Amino acid sequence: MTAQLFCTFIGCEESSGPQDRPEAAQEWALRHTGLHPGHGFYRREYTDHARVTRHE
Repeated sequence: MTAQLFCTFIGCEESSGPQDRPEAAQEWALRHTGLHPGHGFYRREYTDHARVTRHE
């Protein structure tokens, strides 16, 4: 599973990038908000993969 946070501040296109640990994405958001105090809302996305095999 990967987690990614996207800053939703109008005009800001920054994101944490895909992270293997959700905590790493959250740490990025905390740093980003620290640098840009008005940027306090984020969209969170999780990606999970499943392997499917055909059973005969």
